[in-house]
Amino acid sequence: MHKESEMSKKVGVVLSGCGVYDGAEIHEAVLTLLALQREGADVLMTAPDKEQMHVINHLTGDVMEESRNVLVEAARIARGNITPLAQVKAEDLDAVVFPGGFGAAKNLSSFAVAGTEMTVDEDVTRLVAEMREAHKPIGLICISPTIGAKLIPGVKLTVGAACEASEAMESLGAHHEVTDVAGITVDDEHKVVSTGAYMLGPWVADVARGIDKLVAKVLELA
Repeated sequence: MHKESEMSKKVGVVLSGCGVYDGAEIHEAVLTLLALQREGADVLMTAPDKEQMHVINHLTGDVMEESRNVLVEAARIARGNITPLAQVKAEDLDAVVFPGGFGAAKNLSSFAVAGTEMTVDEDVTRLVAEMREAHKPIGLICISPTIGAKLIPGVKLTVGAACEASEAMESLGAHHEVTDVAGITVDDEHKVVSTGAYMLGPWVADVARGIDKLVAKVLELA
């Protein structure tokens, strides 16, 4: 049964393609959608309309000689019901959640290749700035907290374990908190919630516990 208190809350889910190695992590995306529906939220799925950094053969790990569009690939997860990110504004939403996958570090940002010298997609940057200006919560899953570290000075975040990504985030001025896969980090001042998900794993049921908590907290803050 839906929770009536959450029925009117609309949450954007920003996808970065389709597939862990070059797009959105599919399990994390679907678990986010499931948790939001169970909580009674309305969902607006969105992705940037741009070419992916590259395409990875998910069976072999090799780079493929083809190009794909982030929005078109993300539409696979959204079953076609997806809006270009350029058309989404904070005024349309009560909260926003970014699932992980390497697409967050390749398509939504350049963290995968540039590290602390990363840039962030202009519409991601705009939407995060609008959400902050409106004091609306942001959820960041798996590797996507690196985007938060770049865009939100002094934010408290987690990617789970201490690792190269967490060191980079701290170099960007973020405060990293070590958690287990079921844990979340909440920055009440900035209204940011994060969880490590598949940065920790090991598998879908474990990852679901942290994502469920993240979604619940994001909706509580909305």
